[in-house]
Amino acid sequence: MPLMTPNAYEDSLRRMKFKVYLMGEEVENVVDHPIIRPSMNSVKMTYALAQDPEHEALMTATSSLTGGTINRFCHLHQSTGDLVKKVKMQRLMGQRTAACFQRCVGMDAVNAVDSVTFEMDAKLGTDYHRRFRNFMLRMQEEDWTVDGAMTDVKGDRGLGPSKQADPDLFCRVVERRKEGIVVRGCKAHQTGALNSHWILVMPTLTMTREDADFALSFAAPADAEGIVYIYGRQSCDTRKLEGGRFDMGNREFGGHEAMMIFDDLFVPWENVFLCGEYEFSGALVERFAAYHRQSYGGCKVGVGDVLIGAAALAADYNGAARASHVKDKLIEMTHLNETLYSSGIACSAEGHRTASGNYLVDLLLANVCKQNVTRFPYEIARLAEDIAGGLMVTMPSEKDLGHPVAGRYIEKYLRGVPSVPTEHRMRILRLIENLTLGTAAVGYRTESMHGAGSPQAQRIMISRQGNLEHKKALAKRIAGIPV
Repeated sequence: MPLMTPNAYEDSLRRMKFKVYLMGEEVENVVDHPIIRPSMNSVKMTYALAQDPEHEALMTATSSLTGGTINRFCHLHQSTGDLVKKVKMQRLMGQRTAACFQRCVGMDAVNAVDSVTFEMDAKLGTDYHRRFRNFMLRMQEEDWTVDGAMTDVKGDRGLGPSKQADPDLFCRVVERRKEGIVVRGCKAHQTGALNSHWILVMPTLTMTREDADFALSFAAPADAEGIVYIYGRQSCDTRKLEGGRFDMGNREFGGHEAMMIFDDLFVPWENVFLCGEYEFSGALVERFAAYHRQSYGGCKVGVGDVLIGAAALAADYNGAARASHVKDKLIEMTHLNETLYSSGIACSAEGHRTASGNYLVDLLLANVCKQNVTRFPYEIARLAEDIAGGLMVTMPSEKDLGHPVAGRYIEKYLRGVPSVPTEHRMRILRLIENLTLGTAAVGYRTESMHGAGSPQAQRIMISRQGNLEHKKALAKRIAGIPV
């Protein structure tokens, strides 16, 4: 079953037995819970578009392992063209959901683990790459959604993993058995964890010899015994409990994050891909980060397209579309958004083949891409709020609009352009609120800052990859100074 249908995906989640807590209660049915359901709809769209002939060139790929057609989210990139298509696919998904569609992390994780395990086996004589390729075959054949899990809670940031007062603040091996390992710890900010079939764990930073027990990568079913989830709060999330038509801004789609706790999780050796080989932890972190920073040049741009469109509609509905300053703001928003996209395309086009056969993005340009993402969406959001006006955050609820007395006043006094229904104006303002301040802001504004590493992480990589000595040599040559 290389391509799972959207309904089959939903049914597959219904068969899983997650242990999850949300707002002080244990959740029995994650698929139909009103707070979680919109995020599942976003992932479901990755399956729906793969079935659409109009989008199959972007949404599907030819497996390098079987030769069959697979969902691109399960693909090991085989060319720079694949890397470019990945970014274009992510922009399309952002346009269709205006939210985080959650499969990018797993796609980026498998591509990083593939090349690193190959190189590790070649140097150390380990068997990790064979194990990982077996996992990849299953992932492609079953069309799994895989959650890539990297971020540890870290405790005292001034101390390394082995120096923490509580060693469980970094994910670690606590026991090695003949059949496998026992893992304890917590991964934070886990995007789409409860919409995933499997999790793929990676170390959170470069480990040293004394941190060898924390140099760990493995796969496990997302509902395995020993995994507990605590669902994260989002701004305005309880609006989803109201059952309204448009106060949520984006009623159908959303994203989610959760804490993922490993409470002595047992992992068979066949699903272990790194266990103590600390010298390869840095390469795994670096490559995953590069792939994921490339991803933001696609997904955030697609959501940005929706926000720019919403701001333009707000200007239309307010009767301000002809104002020169409004036109200029929309131009600036477009310029910033396309600059993000060009960075994502550039680091893809400049990618190269790894020893395992898959393709890696240009590390410097991928980090430049993400550094831009930590800034530009904030300015795009600011300009959208500027164009929308203060009504975006003072507007009455849709229940008031439906009230026989209050509704008549709202209809009369919140009308903008006479030809546009008041409800339409309210709907577009709620969408802008959702994208800049509400639940979608998690996947657009704040995730733009902290997802795939906070700004300083990219600046460190830019410093490493910037090759200042080469640039000095260029300047010396032009200035006539001996090189």
